[in-house]
Amino acid sequence: MNGGRTPFSKILIANRGEIALRIMRTARRLGYGVVAVYSDADADALHVREADQAVRIGEALPVRSYLNIDAIVAAAKASGADAVHPGYGFLAENAAFARACRDAGLVFIGPSPESIEAMGNKAGAKAIMQAAGVPCVPGYQGADQSDAAMLAQAQAIGFPVMIKAAAGGGGRGMRLAPDAASFGDLLRSAHSEAQGAFGDPTLILERAIARPRHIEIQVFCDRYGNAVHLGERDCSVQRRHQKLIEEAPSPAVSSELRTRMGAIAVKAVQSIGYEGAGTLEFLLDASGHFYFMEMNTRLQVEHPVTEAITGLDLVELQLRVASGEPLGLRQDDVGFSGHAIEVRLCSEDPARDFMPQSGKMALWRMPDQLRVEHALQSGAEITPFYDSMIAKLIAHGASRDAARLKLIHGLEHAVALGVATNQAFLAACLRHPAFAAGEATTAFITQYRDQLAPAVAGASELALAALLLHVTDRAARPWRRGRSLAATFPVPMRVGIDRHVHELEILCRREGGYIANLAGCGLRFEIEELGRDTIRYRVNGFTERARYCRDGDSLHVQAGGNTWSCRNLTLAAPAGAGASGSDGKVRATMNGRVVAVLVKQGEQVASGQPVMTLEAMKMEHVHTAPVAGIVSAIDVAEGEQITTGKIVVEIEAERAGQ
Repeated sequence: MNGGRTPFSKILIANRGEIALRIMRTARRLGYGVVAVYSDADADALHVREADQAVRIGEALPVRSYLNIDAIVAAAKASGADAVHPGYGFLAENAAFARACRDAGLVFIGPSPESIEAMGNKAGAKAIMQAAGVPCVPGYQGADQSDAAMLAQAQAIGFPVMIKAAAGGGGRGMRLAPDAASFGDLLRSAHSEAQGAFGDPTLILERAIARPRHIEIQVFCDRYGNAVHLGERDCSVQRRHQKLIEEAPSPAVSSELRTRMGAIAVKAVQSIGYEGAGTLEFLLDASGHFYFMEMNTRLQVEHPVTEAITGLDLVELQLRVASGEPLGLRQDDVGFSGHAIEVRLCSEDPARDFMPQSGKMALWRMPDQLRVEHALQSGAEITPFYDSMIAKLIAHGASRDAARLKLIHGLEHAVALGVATNQAFLAACLRHPAFAAGEATTAFITQYRDQLAPAVAGASELALAALLLHVTDRAARPWRRGRSLAATFPVPMRVGIDRHVHELEILCRREGGYIANLAGCGLRFEIEELGRDTIRYRVNGFTERARYCRDGDSLHVQAGGNTWSCRNLTLAAPAGAGASGSDGKVRATMNGRVVAVLVKQGEQVASGQPVMTLEAMKMEHVHTAPVAGIVSAIDVAEGEQITTGKIVVEIEAERAGQ
């Protein structure tokens, strides 16, 4: 173990967004200077504007900026920084980056390169834990990464198997292979995604355990051999193997089990002379048996829930330990108070299989009663290049239910308009009886997907959207409170909402108010207040309040905990029949980068066959043929950055009888 102090005064944060701001907050409180780095896509980002200094490190793609070790080390030297904090993701668990910092005379705020190589790599960590007698999920973590060897190992383990990136986490490079037939395509996709996210395509295989809980133990160590655990976090609610809701303590972990798992975690990190923050992740089955999965050699996204129940600042502990101070904590000093739950607000559409979304966040307001970690403001651009998580909302209460109800209330009052998010989906998860009872496993979302589905806009939501489109139209007579309105003829409207088009009429009444006629049903609205982004109105005898944001012919509305985007299509030409893809044209479903074109011109394809893979927000998304036929044109090239709706592949459909 390396003793002695390593003081520093200026920290370069090798990351972006909310985690960069989170680190800055503690660093400044302790008196450190802070330096931000940014890509071309982040030139005007909040973390750049908030830093003491900021240095450009490259183009938008992570591999040319936030994964560019030479550029980041050069930025640190040029700015006069003497320490580097990696945050999480990107290079946080890259041993080569930690070594490059050390070789350049920079303090790396994290474990040593040797510890990262030992525990940050899933394959190496499992070998160490197995040698220590810790139960591990059966699997393969060998050097032979050929398709044939991986398939043979998968068959030996037994399907279904999990394919995982060895060099990182966060669900990237992770696939569930149900059988041998699907294994090859999933393996290729995982290789590609792991390379793009972590710069290392190495994969491991594990037997898939049915419906476990995902439990992780937070540890902290100093260079003098002192180590403690800070309890567990339950991260079982996931989609695409990525965490959505985290809580501490876990409703499934008893005091005895916490002590046992914590002792194993501490013993493991002490055995390799680990220094800094780390998290050991386990699967806990229904019978109470747990299995080691991996270790994250960094600060976790969900660290705020541990901070809430322990009263500790984990970033402060990182900085003190990195500067050579003793940990200053014994296990008996660690106490737990109340319960904390965190949700990850992501720019994605749950109604479309959580497809990432990008664009302008027109209106953004977060609740004051919660801890919210974010780096956004109204008008900010959500780019397609990075992770879809745009904020973390954390509630702490005396009990689990108190924290849960507080978080639901905060979510309902958060305003995120302009880009689709999982806001309503998260609230539905928190309300669900299984979650409320503390029974959620990693199968929670799959098991209850239909019950958690976002609400479809009904008659009252559609009528409200049409009314707002009407009264906020530049050509309409401005609404004023108390003004008597002249009666008008009904105004016909076509409104697009939830990918459907509806026809209705808006009638201005002589005695005041409006009537929205939809499919023979008339809803009477009395507007009581109309602000720039808020409307208060009476409908069906109730006074309601909604948030809205007008953007040209588009309108974004938040009411009753749900959000809808709609457009005034009254003057627009009806969409052609080909818009659904029945014309044989494959269109990009999001902004992103083409990572693989899977077919050639002239090739025969079947309906549903994969034809192109698009990478957006560090995840890969396969696009398939809408019809069977012959590929008549390929309109993109691998590596090309494309926008939503771009035609990527054209297919000449088979004729009847062929």
